[in-house]
Amino acid sequence: MAEALLSLRGVETHIGRYHILHGVELDVPQGGLTMLLGRNGAGKTTTLRTIMGLWRASAGAVRFEGRDITRLATADVARLGIAYVPESMAIFADLTVQENLVLAARSGPPRAERLDRIFARFPALRRFWTLPAGLLSGGQKQMLAVARAIIEPRRLLLIDEPTKGLAPAIIANMIDAFRELKDGDTTLLVVEQNFAFARRLGDTVTVMDDGRTVHHDTMDAFAADQALQQRLLGLSMDTHQ
Repeated sequence: MAEALLSLRGVETHIGRYHILHGVELDVPQGGLTMLLGRNGAGKTTTLRTIMGLWRASAGAVRFEGRDITRLATADVARLGIAYVPESMAIFADLTVQENLVLAARSGPPRAERLDRIFARFPALRRFWTLPAGLLSGGQKQMLAVARAIIEPRRLLLIDEPTKGLAPAIIANMIDAFRELKDGDTTLLVVEQNFAFARRLGDTVTVMDDGRTVHHDTMDAFAADQALQQRLLGLSMDTHQ
C-alpha cells in the first residue's frame, strides 16, 4: 500500500454536548481513491469536516504529508491543497457557472487549459456557462461543485456523497471524471452510499460505525467478502446497487 498522504490518529470530535467521533484511525494512501463507508449516522461527514477544520477535533491528530494540521483554520487547510465538496454542494445559486468557478480560483481567473480539462469532464458546464447556478439540475450542480474544487490543482479531494439523488447517466459521467482524477495527481477520500459506485472506483476502503473506524482493507478484498459487508453495513454490495 502506498504511503499515507493523510492520517488521523485517535481523533475525537464533540459538537456541542454531543460526542460524535470516538478515536478515529484513518490512513488515506497517496494516489488513488479511498472510500469511507458506513451506515447513516456513523460519523463519516463529521470526519470530513474535522479534517477540514470546520469542526475542531477535541483530541487526537490529523496529519497531511506528515504535518500536523489538527489546529489549522479551514482556510489554511485549503491552502495546503485540500478541497472539500460537501453533500449540500455549497454552490452560489445566484451567481453564474462562470462566476462560481472564478471565485473558486484563488490565483486569479482560471487558465484556459484548466477550463478545457473541466469542460472535457463536465461538458454541461460549458453549455450553461452564463446561466445562474441555481437553475442547473441536481446533477449539473454536483458537476459544478466538483469543478469548483478542482479549478486549481489539489493534492487531496474530500467529497461527501457525490452521487446522492443523481440519475444513472450522471453517475456514469461522475465515475469517468473521478477515475481520471485519481489516475492523475489527485488523491480522493469519498463518502458514498452507492455501493456500485464505491466498488467500481475504490482502491481502499475504511468502514465506520458509531463514530469509530472499524475496518480497513483494499476494495477488492472487502467487495469479495459478503459476510463482512453484511456485518458492518447491514447489506451486501452485490445486492445493493
